[in-house]
Amino acid sequence: MSREPILIVDDNPANLKLARVILAREGFEVRTASDATEALHVLESFHPRLILMDLQLPGMDGFELTRRLKASTTYGDVIILALTAYAMKGDEEKARGAGCDGYIAKPIDTRTLPGVVAGFIAGKQGSGSP
Repeated sequence: MSREPILIVDDNPANLKLARVILAREGFEVRTASDATEALHVLESFHPRLILMDLQLPGMDGFELTRRLKASTTYGDVIILALTAYAMKGDEEKARGAGCDGYIAKPIDTRTLPGVVAGFIAGKQGSGSP
């Protein structure tokens, strides 16, 4: 697998570490951020192919950060997957309405996450949720 660049934005350190380790082990180049401000700082020097975006972030939430990135000429082409504990009916539609390209419910399935990410990067659209 090529070293596709991925940014993980999540305010839970355990979630960040788990996703980073799983994806790095599969050959992805992974950077992390614990909130929207840190994510914007990382994006100044790193252009990911895909972002795993927690929607419940302190300060600016993942919905707003996604809307801003998708409206940007620099980051509008980045694939954004909502990574969230929101798992109620209608939540996936809300995430997609903010500009997310897909939706992965927490807790993440460590066995399928790399394949879901690789599938989106390869252009195979669809929901990442089981």
